[in-house]
Amino acid sequence: MKPIVQLMLFTLLALQATSALHAYPIDGYADTGIRRVEGARLAHEGLAKGGKQPPGALLTTAQVDLRLLDHKDMDLPAPDPAFTAELLKLLGDNAGSYGVAVLDLSNPEKPRYAEHRGDYRQNVGSVGKLIVALGLFQALADTWPDDTGQRVRVLRDTRVTADEFSQSDHHKLRIFDVENRKLIRRTMRIGDQGSLWEYLDWTLSVSSNAAAAMTMREAMLLRQYGKDYPPAEQEIERFFKETPGKELTALFQRTFFEPITRNGLDLEKLRQGSFFTRQGKQRVNGGGNSYGTARELMRFMLRMEQGRLVDEFSSRQIKRLLYMTERRIRYASAPALRDAAVYFKSGSLYSCREEEGFTCKPYAGNRKNYMNSVAIIESPAAERRLHYIATLVSNVLRRNSAVDHQTMGTRIQRLIEKANPAPKAEAVNPSPAP
Repeated sequence: MKPIVQLMLFTLLALQATSALHAYPIDGYADTGIRRVEGARLAHEGLAKGGKQPPGALLTTAQVDLRLLDHKDMDLPAPDPAFTAELLKLLGDNAGSYGVAVLDLSNPEKPRYAEHRGDYRQNVGSVGKLIVALGLFQALADTWPDDTGQRVRVLRDTRVTADEFSQSDHHKLRIFDVENRKLIRRTMRIGDQGSLWEYLDWTLSVSSNAAAAMTMREAMLLRQYGKDYPPAEQEIERFFKETPGKELTALFQRTFFEPITRNGLDLEKLRQGSFFTRQGKQRVNGGGNSYGTARELMRFMLRMEQGRLVDEFSSRQIKRLLYMTERRIRYASAPALRDAAVYFKSGSLYSCREEEGFTCKPYAGNRKNYMNSVAIIESPAAERRLHYIATLVSNVLRRNSAVDHQTMGTRIQRLIEKANPAPKAEAVNPSPAP
């Protein structure tokens, strides 16, 4: 392979399939105005083009809720040696290239925790978009602390128009024309419009870097303008053009760094330090690197489930935005999770160098092969008898990391099933003969 080709392949951040996962419950259009959600609902009912949902993706908005509101004082327990040993067996020879944490909450009164290399830190790719959502919801709560209704109105009614911050990105949006029941899949273009809620959905559902950059822009503007948000487009352009770079960096860090520490998380173990697009990085220097660990991502997800990320409203909305309601990929595509409700985000980063006999492929770099997954599993979805959180960061070279995480999804599910066997059905004695 020629060096120029290697360089072109060097970094593909959070690469997703073009028909990648989609989030938010499919009955959510009436409340949110997220058009993509309505498209998913109509497709499932056979009224529009698109696939049907697996059994685990059919929970209603009301059913997608926080599960640990009565356990807000819970923190991560000490790792259980036996549970950790079982988890380590699942990793096999690749254990040295993984950081993994699993928290079994099936009995919330007796949580069990397993961890391997929990402090191993690497760039977590698009998993960092969780921090984008956190920054936006923190800004909303700081602006209207006692008025969730106004926060909903801002999310639903604010029209966001894509500008240069959105460029460039290969991820395809799911744009649904509700009136004509027509679905379009394409990359974001300058001038594309959607509500703030839709940009959040695109950020977390198809992992659009363009949508993430626009959402980051909006979060910074909300932090800057407060109750005067949203400013006019001309004012937005003026602000980012005329504000000194150091002030923009400081605003970026107030928007995305401070919410980490304010919510009890460790900025040295979880951070999104830049925009997700080339133009975004050129216009605003975030001033830091991006990374995460399995343990700190676990603490993020646990606090969300407890309603402790910003507040209950914000935590609930982030969880709903992570609920998968279309095609599942990577860890979440494990066949064992078909009947489970899955709340999921993944991110990848791989690179290749010249090596005799080696061909560079997606998710299988020989220089770098980061794959990262966070998931809350409720299984089966309707019963939610099993409830656990899994976070994985890995760097196994020359292997298809997407398949490896899918395999881990099945293995961890079986491990949780083994630890929490379903109660045996009681034998029914026949009635005695008269």
